[in-house]
Amino acid sequence: RFPSRHFQINAAWLELSLAAIDLLAWTQVLLLEGELATSEPKKLRYRLLHAAARITRGARRLHLRIATTWPWRHDLATAFTRLQALPRPVT
Repeated sequence: RFPSRHFQINAAWLELSLAAIDLLAWTQVLLLEGELATSEPKKLRYRLLHAAARITRGARRLHLRIATTWPWRHDLATAFTRLQALPRPVT
């Protein structure tokens, strides 16, 4: 079901939805392991995207602050570490 009756709005919504699906797929391939690497988007949304975490910057570095009570904090920290280890694109 599309969000609007206007074609341009629906086309933009569809492109954004497809981009989000691509980002989730690449996240699973590059950053996650085990059960989360093959899980459905609903599980990823519940376990990782709704995490009680914050990315902060200090001393010219990025830091991931995760609540100690979050049950999947190790999975999220591992994914963030793998993301930082990826090579930067050449421009």
